[in-house]
Amino acid sequence: MSQLVGRRIKEDPKDAKTVSHKFLIRGGYVRPVSAGIYSLLPVGKRIVAKIEAIIREEMDRIDGQEVLMPVVLPAELWQESGRYESVGAELLRFKDRNDKPMLLAMTHEEAITHLVRTEINSYKQLPVMLYQIQTKYRDEARPRAGLIRVREFTMKDAYSFHTDQADLEQYYVRCHEAYVRIFRRLGMKNVLSIEANSGMMGGKVSHEFMAICDCGEDTVITNSDNSYRANREIAVAAWKFDKGEPLPLEKVHTPGMKTIEEVAGFLGVGAENTGKAVFYQDAHTGELIFVLIRGDFEVNETKLGNAVKVPELKFADDAAILAAGAVPGFASPVGIDGKKVRIVVDRSAAESGNLVVGANETDYHYRNFNFDRDMAGIDFIVTDIATVREGDPCPLTGEPLIFSRGIEVGNIFQLGTKYTEAMHCDYLDRDGKSHPMVMGCYGIGVGRAMAAVIEQSNDDYGPIWPLSIAPYQVEICALNPEKNGVGDVCEKLYADLQAAGVEVLYDDRGEKAGSMFSDADLLGIPFRIVVSPKTLAENQVEFKIRGSRDAERVAVDAVAELLKRKIEAEMEKYR
Repeated sequence: MSQLVGRRIKEDPKDAKTVSHKFLIRGGYVRPVSAGIYSLLPVGKRIVAKIEAIIREEMDRIDGQEVLMPVVLPAELWQESGRYESVGAELLRFKDRNDKPMLLAMTHEEAITHLVRTEINSYKQLPVMLYQIQTKYRDEARPRAGLIRVREFTMKDAYSFHTDQADLEQYYVRCHEAYVRIFRRLGMKNVLSIEANSGMMGGKVSHEFMAICDCGEDTVITNSDNSYRANREIAVAAWKFDKGEPLPLEKVHTPGMKTIEEVAGFLGVGAENTGKAVFYQDAHTGELIFVLIRGDFEVNETKLGNAVKVPELKFADDAAILAAGAVPGFASPVGIDGKKVRIVVDRSAAESGNLVVGANETDYHYRNFNFDRDMAGIDFIVTDIATVREGDPCPLTGEPLIFSRGIEVGNIFQLGTKYTEAMHCDYLDRDGKSHPMVMGCYGIGVGRAMAAVIEQSNDDYGPIWPLSIAPYQVEICALNPEKNGVGDVCEKLYADLQAAGVEVLYDDRGEKAGSMFSDADLLGIPFRIVVSPKTLAENQVEFKIRGSRDAERVAVDAVAELLKRKIEAEMEKYR
């Protein structure tokens, strides 16, 4: 320990809000270089190396072959796929000395597709899965929470290539099982696989692996037995709506009443008896999109974007709304020209009756809007674009849905042919006919996994590392090493344990007990041996498990055998 680079810090860093951020800095695991960019110190690097080793074992177990692709890529690859233009400022673009457009890879779909199309051309070579553990760069606008949201990070990304969708689906199940094993072996206590939106990655089917913890950025929606699991972007509920007997449409004066709350209060109805108009535009084409949803619901923009096949939406400005014949604050689909705007109606508005909606006239609303009657002759689509609320009925059981927070530690996608078609990554079938390969994609954030383990496994004093990824298996603490032969006994224990293949850290600094144990807690090493003049007088040492208050006395000669037995038994949990 006297030679170990990386000091421990007593006070929490001022900008650290999460448990993992605090302990990673205080324990000497990482050091910030810039916002969202960190250096790994020796103890942090040891943990990361073990995480990577487990990932490699499980990827090899499902027939993965490891490759390594460059971080710096030519822009032309991303131009081929279309993502060079569609991805925003988080993709760092630059030019090299020859004025050639380049980028720092935030993911490697284009690079792997380019590689595979040069090496594989026959169905006889498929299926195949290639993976790497490599640096990525994502120019995050707001890095936060230490290693949980960073700009530069290490990621395991894997890509499988298949002759057809059925073969991909079979492999997808194998990879899903491998991910379950990985997170169990890393010692994560509660990880849920949930249905997810594919986002910019593309494809129709995807799952996120969420480490459940209070500091998580993502909302995880489940029922009581976890038979239903989804993220907020795609979650659905078993809503039931009642149209009732339609009443005559009636225009009413609502002076200055623009918001749902104002209109509902003025007319003496609940928000669930109103229809809310929300206007969006395609961020790239400017096309206007008019959404009608019941007033007690919020629009889920991911669902909306998927429904209208628009990758990036923005709120519409008043000029665009007025040009379509609607009046901001008093808008509804009644009387709207469907040729000037795309109209999307949420099920909540389509299946509810006698709603209060805007009259497309300043200071006026309609009572008793009924979708079937009052939108006759207007082009529209009806779909689910509502955001699920906590307590809404589960679509499987009808029970109230439960909201939790989670850190996304892994994701898997069925990409299909999005990249292979665009980039002409084809194979020849038995008859010599050419087809695009079918792809899957599978990612794990290595540093984020380390942080997530801390979030789930800690106490007030530091991390409690699972043995499978702990920086060391055993720590020897020498109290007063210059007295009564304590130092000599510790040195022998240190040498014997190393000879036995035990990963051991020896605190030989002679610090006071309080300081030494505080540092040991921050290092979170699972097993601790404390040697002091008091215990040695009885030819014993103290054995303690990190996170436990209890300690036991062990004869000096029995320490090595005890530790080997404890380590072997504990490691069985992670095999």
